Amino acid sequence: MKTAAPGASGPFQLVASANGRFAARGPLTFATARQAREEGLRCLTGAPGRELEVDCGGITAADSAGLAVVLDWLGAAKRAGCGLRYTQLPEGLMALGRISEVGELLERGV
Repeated sequence: MKTAAPGASGPFQLVASANGRFAARGPLTFATARQAREEGLRCLTGAPGRELEVDCGGITAADSAGLAVVLDWLGAAKRAGCGLRYTQLPEGLMALGRISEVGELLERGV
């Protein structure tokens, strides 16, 4: 399952917007998953504070690889002893999460 919006192509970016807060922008798909995972791990593990938040409202497309990335970020945050939660997750990504039985984890965070 893919969710797309106009202008869904291009690179993925995770941009620091405030202390421990980030904004996800661009497609989170098979094409960008490796780069997004690495960028996210680098940003989240180097972030100040113990409570992190990623605003996913700027994600323009998502698929099962994108779901794997956001789940991996949750695992990394938990292992590091940090809290991580997502806001504005795209409905398509949430639908994939519900099908995969991880919807509550996506909504709750760690």
